[in-house]
This record gives sequence, C-alpha cells and structure tokens, in this order.
Amino acid sequence: MARKHREHKEHKEKGTAFFDYNLLFVVIFLLCFGLVMLYSSSAYTSANKYNDSMHYLKLQIRNIALGSVAMIVMAAIDYRVWKKFGLAAYIFSFLLCCLVFVPGIGSSSHGSSRWINIGPIQFQPSEVAKIAVILFMAVIIDRIPKQFAKFSTLVKVIFMLVPLVGLVAYSNLSTAVIILGISVCMLFVASPKYLQFIIVGIAGVIFVVAFIMLAGYRGNRIEAWLHPETAGDNGYQTLMGLYAIGSGGLFGKGLGESLQKLGNVPESQNDMIFTIICEELGLFGAICLILLFVLLVWRMMVVANNARDLFGSLLVVGVMSHIAIQVILNIAVVTNSIPNTGVILPFISYGGTSIIFLMAEIGLVLSVSRGIRLENI
Repeated sequence: MARKHREHKEHKEKGTAFFDYNLLFVVIFLLCFGLVMLYSSSAYTSANKYNDSMHYLKLQIRNIALGSVAMIVMAAIDYRVWKKFGLAAYIFSFLLCCLVFVPGIGSSSHGSSRWINIGPIQFQPSEVAKIAVILFMAVIIDRIPKQFAKFSTLVKVIFMLVPLVGLVAYSNLSTAVIILGISVCMLFVASPKYLQFIIVGIAGVIFVVAFIMLAGYRGNRIEAWLHPETAGDNGYQTLMGLYAIGSGGLFGKGLGESLQKLGNVPESQNDMIFTIICEELGLFGAICLILLFVLLVWRMMVVANNARDLFGSLLVVGVMSHIAIQVILNIAVVTNSIPNTGVILPFISYGGTSIIFLMAEIGLVLSVSRGIRLENI
C-alpha cells in the first residue's frame, strides 16, 4: 500500500512532460525562409565566382544538417549536466580565441584574425565564446543568486569576463559587444537593483569607444555612418544597402527580382541579406520576418519563466539575449542606424560556425523546455 502511494506521489510530481514544438517550428520556418532568401541573394555571385549558382545554398544546407545534429543532441541531454562545465567552457573558449593569433593555425578575414584552421576544419572561436559565456554566467549566477544584490559582486563578475571580452574585441569588436550584451542581460535578470546597471552601461560605452579609437578603420566606419554619401569606398556598402531597402517599397519587386544583389551590395548573402529581403519582399516582408523573431523570443520567454530551476531559466535568457541582440544589431547596421559592423542575421544569413552554434543553443532551450510540466504553464 505504501509503495503504491509512493509511486502515485512520484507520478504526480513528474506530471505531464512538455516540449515546445512552437519554438521548434518557428526555428524550422526561419531556416527554410533563410535558404530561399540565401539562394535568391547569392545565386548571381555564386555563378560568377564558383560557376555554380547553388554554391552557397549547398554549403548552407550542409551547415544546417550539422546544426540539426547539434540541436538534437543538445535537446536530448539534460541541461543540468552542463552545470559541471561552466568554468571549463570559459577557459576552453579563451584558449581557442588565443589560437587565432598563432601563425599556421589562425587565419584572417576582412583584415581581422577571426578563424582557426585545423586540417580541413575551419571555424570562428568567437562563436564558441558566446555559448561558453552563456553557460559560465548561468553557473555563476545560479551558485550565488542572492549575492547579486551587492554592486561589488556585479563588478567582480564583469571583471571575470574582461579577459575573454577584451581578447575577442581585439579582432572582432561586434562579437565582443554581443558577448558583453549577453552577460549584462543575464546579470540584469539576476540583480534586484536595476539602477546599478546605469554604471555598467556607462562602462560599456567607454569600453566600445576606447576600442574604436584604438583602430583607425573603426574611426572610418564612424565617418561612413555619419556621411555615407561622401565616405567613398567606406560608405559604398551602406549606400547600396539603403538603395535596396528604399527601392523595395511596400510589397517589394518580387522574389528573385532584386537588382542590387547583382554585384552592387557586397556580402549580400551574409551581413546585408536583410537589404535584399526588403528589396524583393518590401516593407511587408521585412515586418513579417521581424515578427517571426519576436515570436521566437516570446517562446523563449515562456520557457524561461516556466523553467524548473534558476539555472535553466538563465540558460534560456542567455540564448534569448544572444539572438535578440544579434537581430537588432544586424537590422540597425543595414538601415544605417549604427556604424557598419560584421553581424549576421540569425538563421537567415550564410554562415558555418554561427548557424551550427545557434542551433546548438536552440537545442539547449528545448532541453530546458523538456523539464517543464504542463500543469505549470
């Protein structure tokens, strides 16, 4: 009798398992839409450069396949397992970021050392740093949640991030800003005193301005942002992107009918793909895409609010912050709301390392959602 009562109690505590299929479907839709727009924006460049109009499309399909494996594995593993690897992930990502400066291993792209080449494998360690920081911050905050009422604790945690953020910023300021933004968002959620983040915000602005002043080409980007029409080559990409956005009108020229992608907009398959979306699908298509990202963020908010523990909630907040910040930065750049910097549009732009790790992060969110009980939603 006692055994039956115990089994009934355990079943009641377990409840009915939940899995956020809505979140999964939004991600799948974004990936499929991204493939369509990637082919549309890259076919001309691919044909001229590689004699294959589907070159970038094929590579992206491969990347999504690898990302799908990462997502499935991460979703299947209990997220609480990663509590043990917070510090290890931070140290590992720091060492990887150091390797980009090692001759023979690190390689340059667009004038900056951002890649690691190990045999046939090439990837950006800064993408590893993003998920490592999410994990590291979640572990730290989960261990001492009540201590974050003290400003001194907040400062100590931020200083722990300085080595990694500074190292990443040396070669890729935009990624460093994203990592810093993720950390601040997670600390903001953990801290009961919001006013102290004004000081953190000021410190962040000083950090960004200092790195801009340290490199002359970043100063040129500021000039191109303020006066793209007189900045020559520095303002060319921005101007062509704005022409594409403006020519799209309300409903666009039609899928595949962009003119600016025919060699006028550099990196139309990467950072500037949103401009091609605006040109071909118009303001209506751009707003629909933004609403999809809003829906994605909302679903992650639901998972974060209903997570079984603080650690799971913080992991989801970190992933949500990463995607939201990156979407905002990309759209702000292509509309010339902020200076030009290399930030891709999540799930839409072409990218190898980025798409794989983004999907791994989604798998982490899905793992947290598996711990939710339907009775608690």
